Amino acid sequence: MGRAFEYRKARKLKRWGNMSRTFTRIGKEITIAVKAGGPDPTTNPRLRALMQNAKAANMPKDTVERAIKKATDKDAKEYKEITYEGYGPFGVAIFVEAATDNNTRTVANVRSYFTKHGGSLGTQGSLTFLFDHKVMLKIQPKPDMELEELELELIDYGVDELEADDEGAVVLYGPFEEYSNIQQYLEGNGFEIESTEFVRIPNDLKELTAEQRETIDKLLEKLEEDEDVQNVFHNMKEEEE
Repeated sequence: MGRAFEYRKARKLKRWGNMSRTFTRIGKEITIAVKAGGPDPTTNPRLRALMQNAKAANMPKDTVERAIKKATDKDAKEYKEITYEGYGPFGVAIFVEAATDNNTRTVANVRSYFTKHGGSLGTQGSLTFLFDHKVMLKIQPKPDMELEELELELIDYGVDELEADDEGAVVLYGPFEEYSNIQQYLEGNGFEIESTEFVRIPNDLKELTAEQRETIDKLLEKLEEDEDVQNVFHNMKEEEE
């Protein structure tokens, strides 16, 4: 089992626990995707992936269609994707992804969260070396499909890790830059893509005490609660169960 899967096992996806927040998050991403590549999923790969994610999150179809239609309105909000990087207490690196229509507001909020919880916001790009930017796709296997054969085939398209999960699906990882190639291969060969995520996997984990983890968790929760924040990644090693 590789580093990506160990990371996936340990990561706490708290944002998915709140359905309304999940729908809001996907809705923002749909707006960005439609404005960038148009409302037709057949010609917009990112929108196609988001529609799959919406289905996996049990987001109603009419809600998705409304979001797409709303995004085509000339008066629709313009969201900009921005990343913020900083350190929390105990040297824990934290990478924040946001989608905002007001960067002044968002950066002020993010900076205040770091400051109030004993951390500091750094400059953009300062933590890039600590995280690998990956695409994670969850697909349904074909009958009688050998994982080893699929892995060998997908290596040529950029996939560097692949494994069956506990639910019978197959989860695969590849570099962020190879997303389009991997998606095209899977769709062209009749695989059902259940969901797609872009994640930042830490290449160095910080071991903390239980008390220290509680301190970091307060900062992470505050960041995740912000309406402009889409994802929060960190390099804190989770407590082993």
